[in-house]
Amino acid sequence: MRHGVRIGVDVGKVRVGLAASDPYGYLASPVETIARADEIAPVVTRIVAEATEREAIEIVVGLPISLSGADTPSTADARAVADAIARASSVPVRLIDERLSTVAAQSALHKSGRNTRSSRSVVDQVAAVILLQHALDSERAGGALPGRLAEPD
Repeated sequence: MRHGVRIGVDVGKVRVGLAASDPYGYLASPVETIARADEIAPVVTRIVAEATEREAIEIVVGLPISLSGADTPSTADARAVADAIARASSVPVRLIDERLSTVAAQSALHKSGRNTRSSRSVVDQVAAVILLQHALDSERAGGALPGRLAEPD
């Protein structure tokens, strides 16, 4: 298992959730939710700043794929954000399958007594934690790097 902080990113049309791992790659924790407007540049700038501040070795972006394995309308958006991050940063950006991470996040928050309305500000962070933790666990279990490297044009 590689040592170093990883940043997890759950891309949404309205909000983007951020998570970060500890330096040993064992545990993912929520960082923040970034409000998103039409322009992705401010979101990318914030993500790159977080990765730089934490001296991250990798940024993991969730790729929303349908249960059948096909692209969804959000897939192209997540790829575009990942590519923009990769162009703006020297840190490698990896895309990982995030099927059901938001559903799992909403379920976990509901079980903890939070309703959908009161959870909006944190559900994206929790989804980012879930996808980053999955990437960490996969690497630890199999030794292979998670997902695939984003390769911007």
